[in-house]
Amino acid sequence: MPIMNYTTDVSVSKTMGEIQSALARRGVTRISTLFDEDGVAAGLAFTMRTDYGIRDFELPVRTEGVLAAMRSDTKVPKAKANPEQAARVAWRIAKDWLEAQSALIDARLATLDEVMMPYMVASYDGERAVTMYGAFRDRQLAVENGAA
Repeated sequence: MPIMNYTTDVSVSKTMGEIQSALARRGVTRISTLFDEDGVAAGLAFTMRTDYGIRDFELPVRTEGVLAAMRSDTKVPKAKANPEQAARVAWRIAKDWLEAQSALIDARLATLDEVMMPYMVASYDGERAVTMYGAFRDRQLAVENGAA
C-alpha cells in the first residue's frame, strides 16, 4: 500500500488553514507557522490553556521524510516523488492525524494536551523549543551513552 495521501492535489496553504481551523475549534489562543532555514513552512506552533495552565506546542511537518518514503515506495509513481508533492502529502498526513486525535477529544477519550503531549514545549534552548518528546529522547540518548 503506498504512502497515505500520495495523490493529493490540495495545496499546503489550504491544508495549513484547515489545521489552524481545527486547532482554533479546540481552544488554542495562538497559532504560528514554523519555517525551516529556507523559509519553507515546516510545522505549526500554538498555545492553549490546559488543566495545568497555558502551554506551548510545536507540531513539526517533516517533508523530507515523506519525500524519502515516497521515493523508496515502488507504488508511488516517480513523477509524484518530488519535493512539492511531498510537502502537500506531509501536510495532509498531519491534518488527518490531527483529525483522528480530535475524534478522541470529541468522544472524551482524551484531551488535546494529552494527545499532543509529545509536542508540548518542555523548555527553550535559546530560540529553539525543546518538546517533551525531544527532552525524553535527549535523556534516553544521554543514558545510553553513559552521560546521565
